[in-house]
Amino acid sequence: IDALRQTVAGTYALMGQLHLCHWNVRGKSFFALHGAFEVQYTELFTAVDELAERIRAVGGLAPGGLGSLAAMASIKELAADASADEMVTRLIEDHRKVIADLAAARDHAAEAKDAETEDMMIARTQVHEKAVWMLSSYLE
Repeated sequence: IDALRQTVAGTYALMGQLHLCHWNVRGKSFFALHGAFEVQYTELFTAVDELAERIRAVGGLAPGGLGSLAAMASIKELAADASADEMVTRLIEDHRKVIADLAAARDHAAEAKDAETEDMMIARTQVHEKAVWMLSSYLE
């Protein structure tokens, strides 16, 4: 449950980071990145709800409140005036942090013989790995 709570916090923080980038990206790649960031934060909005509901299904309480989630998350807020490349670089790092949270939750679920949570963590990892690939491709 603690690992799932950490995953919710990291996912929520990443969603906020993507919003910040979506709103403030500028430059020649504005249209492409503005849309890409929106696709990612929209997907995360649904995902964070499913993660929180899984916590409830296994008997825990989902974390909430911006202050609590920010304190729990290992994702630090990006400056609003960051360049497009800085945004993409940081978002790659942030997706990787969430992947690490997902791996911890997956491993704990496996130890607890909770195949449903383990499967959910694997599916979420695939989404974040794809995001890392796509964002990394932008920087090439």
